[in-house]
Amino acid sequence: MASRNPARPRSPHLFSGFLKLHYSWGPHMLVSILHRATGSGMATVGTLLLVWWLAAIAAGAEAYATFRDVFTTDAGNLNVLGWLVGVGMTYAFFTHMLNGVRHLVMDAGAAFELKRNKMFSLIVIAGGFVLTAAFWLYLGMK
Repeated sequence: MASRNPARPRSPHLFSGFLKLHYSWGPHMLVSILHRATGSGMATVGTLLLVWWLAAIAAGAEAYATFRDVFTTDAGNLNVLGWLVGVGMTYAFFTHMLNGVRHLVMDAGAAFELKRNKMFSLIVIAGGFVLTAAFWLYLGMK
């Protein structure tokens, strides 16, 4: 096998040494994936929940009580599944929204510098957690 010509560039997906990547993983890559995942998750889970809820309402009080019992306790508070779905959908919403603002800024031609892009990406990740916590704390106070 012939040796590699050092004058020719290597593709960024190739490995060097023991699985060493030629690019470094950054927060901007994570928020790009999160944007797609949160959008798909909200669309899929949200649509299924909406259709189930509407079908339960249309089917009558017993079907609606079954739907409600899946996510709440007898006292009317959220159970574990209700918390997971509620907090998960809320985090997905806020992260997707903040990432949409990030994309809007980038579409305007700003925040392409590496430092600013990484900072903006970290704000999206942290902001999703902060806004989700603030939302649920606000609901808890009511």
